[in-house]
Amino acid sequence: MHDVRRRAAVAACLLWAALAAVAAALSLDDVFARLGAGATDADQALVAYSLAPRIVVALLAGAALGLAGALMQAALDNPLAEPSTLGVFAGAQLALGLLAAFAPAVGALGREAAAVAGGGGAAALVLALGWRRKLDPATVVLCGMVVAMVASSLTAALILSRGEYLFALLIWGGGALTQEGWRGSGAIAAALAVAGVGALLLARPLAALVVGETSARGLGVSTPAIRISALALGVLLATTVAAEVGLIAFVGLAAPTFARLAGARSSQTLLVAPAIGAVLLWLADSLVRHVGSDEMIPTGAATAVLGAPLLLWLLPRLVLADRPTVVGAPRRRDPARTLAVLAALGVLAVLAALFVGSDGHGWTISSLRETLDLLPFRAPRAAAAVAAGATLAAAGVILQRLTGNPLAGPEALGVGAGAGVGLAIVLVAFGSASLPMQAAGSAVGALAALGVMLSVARGGRLGPERMLLAGAGISALCLAGLNAVIATGSPSAFALLAWMTGAADAVDASRAATGLAALMALAVPLALVLRWLDVLPLGAMGARALGVNVGAARTALIAMAAALTGAAALIVGPLSFIGLVAPHAARSMGLVRPAGHLVGAMLIGAALMTAADALARTLIFPYQLPLGLFASLIGGGYLLASLARR
Repeated sequence: MHDVRRRAAVAACLLWAALAAVAAALSLDDVFARLGAGATDADQALVAYSLAPRIVVALLAGAALGLAGALMQAALDNPLAEPSTLGVFAGAQLALGLLAAFAPAVGALGREAAAVAGGGGAAALVLALGWRRKLDPATVVLCGMVVAMVASSLTAALILSRGEYLFALLIWGGGALTQEGWRGSGAIAAALAVAGVGALLLARPLAALVVGETSARGLGVSTPAIRISALALGVLLATTVAAEVGLIAFVGLAAPTFARLAGARSSQTLLVAPAIGAVLLWLADSLVRHVGSDEMIPTGAATAVLGAPLLLWLLPRLVLADRPTVVGAPRRRDPARTLAVLAALGVLAVLAALFVGSDGHGWTISSLRETLDLLPFRAPRAAAAVAAGATLAAAGVILQRLTGNPLAGPEALGVGAGAGVGLAIVLVAFGSASLPMQAAGSAVGALAALGVMLSVARGGRLGPERMLLAGAGISALCLAGLNAVIATGSPSAFALLAWMTGAADAVDASRAATGLAALMALAVPLALVLRWLDVLPLGAMGARALGVNVGAARTALIAMAAALTGAAALIVGPLSFIGLVAPHAARSMGLVRPAGHLVGAMLIGAALMTAADALARTLIFPYQLPLGLFASLIGGGYLLASLARR
């Protein structure tokens, strides 16, 4: 066993040494190209104040993010913990966006302070929400996902409202390493030095946490102080990098994971992860410089493109706790009565969307005549919201029953982000593409993302941690592509940005009709597969024993879930959380049989999305807020309350 581990460690060292050699060769090629024969003073200045600082900042930022991820994962005993999953990056981005919008004259120190405050506040909120569940890994990731989505929605809404001032925030969000001096390198180096000393002091106490909370206390370790100290250092590193170069996707998650795959244990990960992070970001940036420029491919996006497929390939070989998810048995109720109540609530939500509005001084209830006059404006939005909410809920039911995992959903598994990639390809390739073509691209993207996720998790248990980690990798890969398009500043960029927030102000009768048609065409066939939805949660062996062709059933259900997600995402974007919340709420109401679960979830999803649309257009009338933002607030609030309760 020791010989096997030693050979694996040697092979890993050789692999990362080879990758570092490739990055070094590419960097030296850039330097020699500038300083070769005929080099001018401008070329020398470019190397001294742009290229060399960029190489150094790539190494330092990669090391800082690798160490940040290792500290966070060790502090929480959670292989999914990193700046993105704890909401640190999203909080820092929101804080910097607010600073740029309302106090643009502050200097670099103010920018760094805002990033630290925003990232630290988001992480503190995530930990507070997960504290009652003893920081269970899946709970922490779900809380972080909710906080990050809400913060990202607010940031995108801010950019949309003040795009002429904040467009640079889009490029920054992609992680551009372009440098104009050595200040960025100095700031990251200072944070890395402070955190490095702190990590050395915390190495043994963090290793003691591995034996468990009770045993660690018996050894005299103050576990809360150790956890908070390690998390604070991780937040300092991540937010410093974010303030200087933007959001660098994936490194904080990938570097510690690759370190453990190389055989590093607990305290060794704190030394190995920074080295792997440095090589990963250095290689990504070197490839970006040779392929094009930051305007074409942001370095942060390229890091995800390099790292996410590697993590997905290695995921079946990664040892995870895969703690079983305990789902309490819901109280039994009369399904017919429950569905009748849900249907009535759905009708009330639609009536409120049609009759309730604002005149600028307060909320009003329109008369029948006024409502008829406003019907061409309100009815399409209400219809589209009903269609999107119901289709997302149906997709969530399929995914949760297909995998036997109550944490599965289009948002958590990266399926919504995959739909965005399909939409982006259509917009970039065809510009003003027709609505059916956009819907087809969105559905194909969702299908590809879902197929990749299930193929990765197929060989092992479908526990919540493994599926969430696969979803995180797929989301990082898909969002990297979206960020690369958004950073170009093209008309497609603003169209994608509006889509990501779920902006519904452009919904017209044709889009609403398309959504309703998709709902009918995709939801009606689900009546034919209710038996599959009832049997597949028993597992492959149990389903085969009952005469179900598991392969055909899974393929058909995957295609249905992808089509449903693509149709809904085209209207409300990827940030709603309705696909995760509605099935969970329906089950908690006692709707456990497939037919009741499906119909109940669709009614809940339609009602929630319609209520979100009504709030989005009336809350700050005459201005409108993105529908995806309000849907994520409503769905995320329910999910957090549910997690805090049980």
